[in-house]
Amino acid sequence: MTTQTTFYLSQILGKKFFSSDGNVTGKIKDFLVDLTPIDPSPDKPIRPKVIAAKVKVGMYERILDFSSFEIIHKNRSSYIIDPEIEEISTAYLTNILWLKESILNKQVVDINGKKLEKVWDVRLVYIPSGTFAIAVDVGFGGWLRRLGILKSVEKLLSWVRIDITSKQVLWDDIESVDIATSKLLLSKSTSKLTTLHPSDLADIIEDLDKATRTYVFSALDEEKAADVLEEMEPDAQVHIIESLPLEKAADLLEKMDADEAADIIEELHDDKAEELLKEMEDESSEEVRELLEYEDNEVGSIMNTEFFPLPADLTVEEAISLIRKGQPEPVHINTVFVTEQDDRFVSAIPLAELVITDPSKRLNEIMTIKPVTVLDTDKIEILPELISKYDLLSIPVINEQHQLEGMVLVEDIVEDLLDNRKSKI
Repeated sequence: MTTQTTFYLSQILGKKFFSSDGNVTGKIKDFLVDLTPIDPSPDKPIRPKVIAAKVKVGMYERILDFSSFEIIHKNRSSYIIDPEIEEISTAYLTNILWLKESILNKQVVDINGKKLEKVWDVRLVYIPSGTFAIAVDVGFGGWLRRLGILKSVEKLLSWVRIDITSKQVLWDDIESVDIATSKLLLSKSTSKLTTLHPSDLADIIEDLDKATRTYVFSALDEEKAADVLEEMEPDAQVHIIESLPLEKAADLLEKMDADEAADIIEELHDDKAEELLKEMEDESSEEVRELLEYEDNEVGSIMNTEFFPLPADLTVEEAISLIRKGQPEPVHINTVFVTEQDDRFVSAIPLAELVITDPSKRLNEIMTIKPVTVLDTDKIEILPELISKYDLLSIPVINEQHQLEGMVLVEDIVEDLLDNRKSKI
């Protein structure tokens, strides 16, 4: 049977430790852990191993090898014994982290809980093969333990039958977002933050201070960064764009839908907006400029200009084949738009109907004869009723020449309604 002892970092810091002959050697100030996985398999838990300790010996601080220290229980007390008492250098060590310095009182992301948490304590386990960090304590109990009053408060509350709940997050499920603990962000491609939905990640980044917000956002790859930026509140979007180098900010806006990019640029100072538009590629810049010309209450100001038009004489099989080859974003093809030459709009077909229809039929055989459309200069206020009345996922937007300009998605309408509601509060 494997002997193991779990304990907390706060219970060790400041404690005396002994040499193997029983002499007091010094006091523990911090633990150094090696972040390199013992077993790199994806399904194996991450357990950083304690390899050294910062200790105070007399008037001096030293770093000693603590890879094989022991915890001895005797007479209801615990004793820490380091048989090595060997000083080491960390100059050539990589992938290491000081627990007190870099984790305590710092912010981490609870990947499963999808929220920011502040770390009050670190839980460790001692087994014959070494001591490992297994979780962080982010609950009220961890804060009380740090203050040294947990047992007293637990005893007091027991009289009224109130338990202090513990909230711990396994080491596998945390990601550091504090600049001082950037060593936990080992790789942009493997960061656990990238597993979160862009909307959840946007909420987390918005809650960070500005310096850390920029740091974490910059650690994302461009595709993920663009998705996250779309989900952020306008003030956070502006801060991010203004904090990035001009070229990188322009690249990011190019990866976004033109309507989303236009919304952000509209919030910037005119000089900054013009700099970005000039830095962007001509095609992307022109799309954004055209959207910026619409009044805020016009349909064109919220329409999405990314669509996948198809000619009416195609068969269903040919249409689906073209869609697969083009690989448009799924949201851009929930409704397939049928056009003639010069982008003149003809009709719209729900993608679901296309999928279940006889592959040999042509689009002009199954399309709606009189589809619902709106002009780009129509007022936004007419959209909710049309969406509700005709049970649409999107509405095609045309100009006075009946050319297809774009579409308005249900989510764009909902977002506009929510923004208006916030502005009235």
